[in-house]
Amino acid sequence: MAGPGFLLQLQPHHVLLLLLVLPCLLPCLRATTEMAPTAAAGGSDEGASALLGLLQRVQSEALRVLGPHDFDPKFYVDLPLATDERAADAALAALPRHPAPSRAELDDFLSRHFGDPGTDLVDADPPDFDAEPRGFLPRVHSPEARAWALEVHALWKQLARRVAPDVAARPDRHTLLPLPGGVVVPGSRFREVYYWDSYWVVRGLLVSKMYDTAKAIVLNLVYMLEKYGFVPNGARSYYINRSQPPLLSSMVLEVYRATRDVEFVRTVFPSLLKEHSFWMSDIHNVAIADNHGQVHNLSRYQARWNKPRPESATIDEELASKVNSMAAKEKLYREIASTAESGWDFSSRWMRNSTDMTTLATTYIIPVDLNIFIFKMELDIGALAKLVGDSATSEKFLRASKARHIAIDSILWNSEMEQWLDYWLPADADCQGVHEWKTNSQNRNIFASNFIPLWLNAYHSGLVRFADEAKSKRVMASLKASGLLHAAGIATSLINTGQQWDFPNGWAPLQHLIAEGLSHSGLSEAKKLAEDIATRWVRTNYAAYKSTGAMHEKYNVTACGESGGGGEYKPQTGFGWSNGVVLSFLEEFGWPEDKEIACSGKVLTTG
Repeated sequence: MAGPGFLLQLQPHHVLLLLLVLPCLLPCLRATTEMAPTAAAGGSDEGASALLGLLQRVQSEALRVLGPHDFDPKFYVDLPLATDERAADAALAALPRHPAPSRAELDDFLSRHFGDPGTDLVDADPPDFDAEPRGFLPRVHSPEARAWALEVHALWKQLARRVAPDVAARPDRHTLLPLPGGVVVPGSRFREVYYWDSYWVVRGLLVSKMYDTAKAIVLNLVYMLEKYGFVPNGARSYYINRSQPPLLSSMVLEVYRATRDVEFVRTVFPSLLKEHSFWMSDIHNVAIADNHGQVHNLSRYQARWNKPRPESATIDEELASKVNSMAAKEKLYREIASTAESGWDFSSRWMRNSTDMTTLATTYIIPVDLNIFIFKMELDIGALAKLVGDSATSEKFLRASKARHIAIDSILWNSEMEQWLDYWLPADADCQGVHEWKTNSQNRNIFASNFIPLWLNAYHSGLVRFADEAKSKRVMASLKASGLLHAAGIATSLINTGQQWDFPNGWAPLQHLIAEGLSHSGLSEAKKLAEDIATRWVRTNYAAYKSTGAMHEKYNVTACGESGGGGEYKPQTGFGWSNGVVLSFLEEFGWPEDKEIACSGKVLTTG
């Protein structure tokens, strides 16, 4: 590295050249520095880091023994250590090299040195659970629908856990993070709390009148936010290199609306300001000038990671084997982790070539939904600040929300398609200051996320709506003509790539965000469409539950009662956000006594 005297040795024209180039280099250098894994991003505890390294080696060895068929890499990084880490590492090294160990030898090694995944969580009986809560779903009059809704409600007991005391006492033996309160896990392989899943879990818990459990979930997320500076993707040490769609303020607002607990809001409010600062940081913020020269600030996903995701390391390494240089591999790993931060892992939405996962470019996209979530965060903070008596902060965030509203409509709105579209940044995005808006940089492919701004209809302040009735009507017509509406709900995209966030899969969060927005748009026709979407979604969940005995994480929207597929792991059951959305839909729209809940065979109206 050259010292300060370096500049004195340069000729004047060299100094001038440096001054011209530095404004471009500094953002690029800053981005490169911030992408490198840091102690804060990768886990500051030396023992936890050593354990994760060991578990990734176990994961690789298990793949060598078992082969890729039905192999779940996450299983191995969730194993709690039962013995000394160095002893387990030595035993792993002592396993036969050539040929590979037998299945029996691998199983013996695992049983001697590790507990089973999930054993560092203990079942919990939520104290506020009631088998039939007072005032539960008053508008559900169908006996069949009501009986099933109570079964879905009862699933909260099955998904409720507490983190075992040993996790806090011996963090060097667990990838699970200690949490202060009870948790509700999504289900199946997802044995820990997840960030954006928790919003719909909270919505469902509030329908179930489980207010204390809902508060505990929020307080757990706040605990992690205070510890790491943001809410991690999930409550595992291998997730603290990225966040997920930011919905914490939305959870706080919903809890307040249900309980009117101002002290709860006062307790968590400072943490909401910290989360907003995280999403305003350089790695997420993008400045872009519209056609009138007005500069807007919007946000993107960008994980602080350039290695394989530990929970999917063998999958990521296999994908990265298709690119040559180490720099290209690290860039791909960053895109993979950033896509996981989006919650849509994985989808053609993030790929330059929808058939090639190595073309993931999530950090080069300004996503519609992320900016809607941050807009909502700013609205929420403005309202909650007023509630706790901080009028200066309230005014500051209401101004911020207005600026983001203008930015979203200036950069992401497409008046020809009557949709909001993701925006692609240029390839040298990290080396630019302010980008110039270009019409051909909008992604004109149709995704359910193009319609998520409708959600804000449910959260407008006074007479100010994100989209007025006339605009909402045009967007609704665009949705009907989009090809996304199907017999069992809204498809995630129009492209069948085999990725789980593509056609023909539908996901509970997307149904809920769009239907809730339509329902509160002020249009009777939109409310009718929202109820139609909710009806078909409830029916497909009901039919699948009756045939399999489980709620599923995703569904095939082309066939009522069929669960979804695709992606890098087997379809999961449980399932937190599906339960929450069904209960929310039943509360919002009810279910008349004479309304059939079984699959009707009718096709959702699209015109």
